[in-house]
Order: sequence, then structure tokens, then C-alpha cells
Amino acid sequence: MTAYFLLLLGFIILLAGGKILVDGASGIAVKLGMSAGLIGLTIVAFGTSAPELLVSVNAALKGNSDISIGNVIGSNIANIGLVLGITGLFYRVLIRRIHIRFDYTVTLLVSILFYGLSYNGIIETWEGILLLILFIVFNFYLFKTSTVENPEVDEEIEQVKSFSWMKSIIYFIGGIVGLYFGSELLVENAVLISREFGVSERVIGVTIIAIGTSLPELITSIIAALSKRTDLALGNILGSNIMNILSIIGITAIIKPIEVSQEFINSDFLWMLGITILLFPLMRTKMQISKVEGSFLLLAYFTYIFFLL
Repeated sequence: MTAYFLLLLGFIILLAGGKILVDGASGIAVKLGMSAGLIGLTIVAFGTSAPELLVSVNAALKGNSDISIGNVIGSNIANIGLVLGITGLFYRVLIRRIHIRFDYTVTLLVSILFYGLSYNGIIETWEGILLLILFIVFNFYLFKTSTVENPEVDEEIEQVKSFSWMKSIIYFIGGIVGLYFGSELLVENAVLISREFGVSERVIGVTIIAIGTSLPELITSIIAALSKRTDLALGNILGSNIMNILSIIGITAIIKPIEVSQEFINSDFLWMLGITILLFPLMRTKMQISKVEGSFLLLAYFTYIFFLL
């Protein structure tokens, strides 16, 4: 029972650490005079991906590369199938043409690139550098072309405007410490539980860890949908999938090359690409993700889990 408690504690510390890190970094950014748009595209966006990043890096350094890869693939599958599916059940997610022309297209291309780089069984350091360069280019393009205000970022900034320099720095450092210890607890106890039940680290990575680290996206997307800010709901999900591959896999591979098992190549990657491709006709049919489309996505996700287990 101790391993389960510590696993849950690791999740809680990870999510809390990510939130505290964003608050502290945003407070520092406001003091330095950064714009809301730049804070949203850099600090807030990175903060929501920080739990996945720390888990993947920690797992890779400990030799648990299946958790590193499974975390990202599983999160991307869960973001579309589980998060977008559940969000569609709560409120219709309206699709704009820019979502299909840019956000979706980039998501699909980046997913195919991820599969291609992994096909030989390892993601080398130079491939990590390539992904990180694409991550920087992607964010630069977003910043140069972004004209839509993000109410969530504005709200985030309002909350930290009163922060002193000392409080911002303490939050920033505290967030980093929380992310580190949370990822330690998560990875170590996930491995213990997988060994106890005789299941692979790959399965633990694409299910428990992936769903747990996708919780911020799920909560954010549901709140955005209920608030009728459906641009944020879909953009948050597709943007998260792009960031997961370019930044998390990129940074992790630079720190240590990531070994990719054949099971991922023969199964999980194909599911990730398949559910990403499935999203296209669901978006195009009525230019919305409603209860019907959401149900299809959830069915696809649980079908994946059924065959996985």
C-alpha cells in the first residue's frame, strides 16, 4: 500500500509544483515587464508541460526509458481520446479553420516525425536537438502571429501582480523542488507497482503516468469548454501534444538518448497516429466536437486501453 500512497503523493506534488512554478515565474516576468502574450506562450505553456518533462527526464536517467516514451505517447493519446472526448460531452467544442489548417496539421506532422525518429529504436542526441530547434521555431511563430487574448493567462497575471520579488523567487524555487521530488516519487513507485503486478513499465507509462500528467490539460479544457471558450479547449489539447513531443522528448534526448522498444513502434505509435488521424474527419464533419464526436473519441481511447491490457 505504501507504493500506491507514494505514487499518489508524487502526482499531487508534481501538479502543485507545476502550479507554484508558473506563479513564481509569472511573478518574476511581470516584475521584468514581460507582456501577457509572451508570458502565456513561454512560462505558462512550459509550466503545464513541466510535470511530463521532469517525469520523462527522471525516468530516462534511471534507465526506465519505457516510462519516458510511454509518458509522452500515452499523454498524447489521452489528450485527444480522453480529454477532448470528455470535454465534448460537457460542451460543444467549435472548430475554426485555423485549427485544422495550422494546429491540427502541425500536430499530425510532429507526430509522424516522432514516429520516424523512433523507428530505429533510439532517439539520439542530435534528434533531440532537432526537436528542440523545431520547438523554438514553433513558439517564435506563435508569438509573432498570435493576436487572440487568452483570458486564462490574463487571470494568471492578475493573481501574481501583487507578488513581491522574494515571494516570486521562493515560489519559483519551490516549484522546481516540488517537480523534482514529485517526479522521483512517481517514477520510483510506478516501477515498484509494475514489478509487483508483472506488467511492463511501458503499460504503466502509457496509462497511469500519462493520465496523471494529463490532468492539468483535462481540467483546463473542461473549464474552458464550460466557460464557452472552446478555442482554448482545443488549442490547449493540440498545443500540448506538439509541446510534449518537441520539448519533452527533445530535452530528454539531449540529456540522455532514449531507447524505444519495439512494442512502442509496433503498437502505441500506431494508436497515437491513428487517433490523431481519426480526429480530422470528426472535426471536419460539422466543424465541432460535440457529444457524438466526443463519444467516438472516448470509444477509441478505451479500445486502445482494452487491447493494451
